[in-house]
Parts: sequence; structure tokens; C-alpha cells
Amino acid sequence: MANVKNLKKDINFVLGDIIEAVYLFEMSTTGSPTPETNALVDEAIAAFDTLITKVNAKNVENKKAHFKQINVELEQAANQLIEKINAL
Repeated sequence: MANVKNLKKDINFVLGDIIEAVYLFEMSTTGSPTPETNALVDEAIAAFDTLITKVNAKNVENKKAHFKQINVELEQAANQLIEKINAL
């Protein structure tokens, strides 16, 4: 159970840091949200919701493989969001 707890914390921290980076970008450039930054925040929240739903799934046969796949998906989602932030 501790691993599930840590995975949930990782998801929360990683995507929370990405949202914080978007807000810092907004404050340092325009000072207000733009449609592009709002879309990035919405995308990060959607990724969070999707990953947490997968973590909480009860009907999983191989839990170890399932959680490894979720970790891979978290890394991919985070990398994509970071690339989009850097493109701003």
C-alpha cells in the first residue's frame, strides 16, 4: 500500500509543479492568464484526473505492471507539458 501512496504523491507533486511553472511564467511575462496557459493548466489537471483514476482502479490483474505503466504515463505526460511550457 505504501507504494500506491507514494505514486499518488508523485503524481500530485509533479503535476502541481508543472502548474506552478505555468503560473510563474504568467507572472513573469504578461501578469495575467492567456488562453495558451489556461489550456496547459487544464491539460495538467486532466492528466492528473486520468492518472489518479487509473491508480484507484480495483479490477487489475497484475498490480505491479499496472503501477509501472502509470509511472511511465506520468513521465510522458510531464515531459509533454514541460515541452509545451518551454515553447511558450
